[in-house]
Amino acid sequence: MVSYIIRRILLIIPTLIGIMVINFFIIQSAPGGPVEQLIARVRGTEVRATQRISGTGGEGESGAPSAPSGDETVVSKYRGAQGLDPEFIREIERMYGFDKPLYKRFLIMMWSYFRFDFGESFFRDKKVKDLVLEKLPVSISLGLWTTLIVYLISIPLGIRKAVRDGEGFDVWTSFVVTVTYAIPGFLFAILLIILFAGGSFLRIFPLRGLVSEDWQSFSWYMKIVDYLWHIVLPITASVIGGFAGLTMFTKNSFLEEIHKQYVMTARAKGLTEKKVLMRHVFRNAMLIVIAGFPSAFISALFTGTLLIEVIFSLDGLGLLGFESAINRDYPVVFATLFFFSLLGLVLNLIGDLMYMFIDPRIDFESREV
Repeated sequence: MVSYIIRRILLIIPTLIGIMVINFFIIQSAPGGPVEQLIARVRGTEVRATQRISGTGGEGESGAPSAPSGDETVVSKYRGAQGLDPEFIREIERMYGFDKPLYKRFLIMMWSYFRFDFGESFFRDKKVKDLVLEKLPVSISLGLWTTLIVYLISIPLGIRKAVRDGEGFDVWTSFVVTVTYAIPGFLFAILLIILFAGGSFLRIFPLRGLVSEDWQSFSWYMKIVDYLWHIVLPITASVIGGFAGLTMFTKNSFLEEIHKQYVMTARAKGLTEKKVLMRHVFRNAMLIVIAGFPSAFISALFTGTLLIEVIFSLDGLGLLGFESAINRDYPVVFATLFFFSLLGLVLNLIGDLMYMFIDPRIDFESREV
């Protein structure tokens, strides 16, 4: 098993580099980079200043020096740079590292990332590491609670549906699962706000934030109550639809095992149905389900939370990534991509290793990577 773990760890490195290469060149080729973003801000400031001086609503003359003919290529690379001093453009490029070739920027970035030096945000005046650590508790709360509740609902429900396959319980629960799966999480979040957060009916739960503003002044048990009170609606909205796939997966896993020969043999020996299910079927059927917990957590943590964070004013990683992509804040975009990809690859390895702990018959030494 040790050799398998070493091979998987070594495989993480080229996989991570491949992910970063593809995303780096795609994002860098998109228009509206950080240089153009700053130019747009400068031009906007000039227009507002001119309007104040002239007292008119028109743009007026910017008053900026014209670009010399020899430097037109420098200015023409960026939209909105006409009329700005080319030396000023070069200074912006040096500030953001765009004075270097594309491949060199990538190599410098990856060398820094492998030393876990993620640099500073272009527009937030903070280290990227501090930004991620600041937003991480919100996303972890959403991801961890969502995953735990989904498993607590889906596994018992899936087992029950498998045991009573084709009966009335199985039919009506399948209908409920299908309906909840069809409702988008953000739409259900809006419905919850309307019903329970002062939208049009009741005002039971708070609408904004993960904790109250005066949370620090609470006693320890009131802090826990306040935190749980705030996450009820966001977690409910995240869970809806998330348990449908796992419920059906659990049911199908149990149905597959229930019809195998060893189950019939156990029943023939006189074991009760409960003992057959718990001692024999459960371990084999839950192998894939439980081993998928790490990947389910990473999915709940990094996907599908953006709209939930926006709707409930939760300042987490989803919102940070969205704002950074809009503002072309490359250090934040690439650093979070690197961190998420590395975490996802590690959790996938942990998920594979969980197979061995659940079922010792699995031999990693003879398994090909």
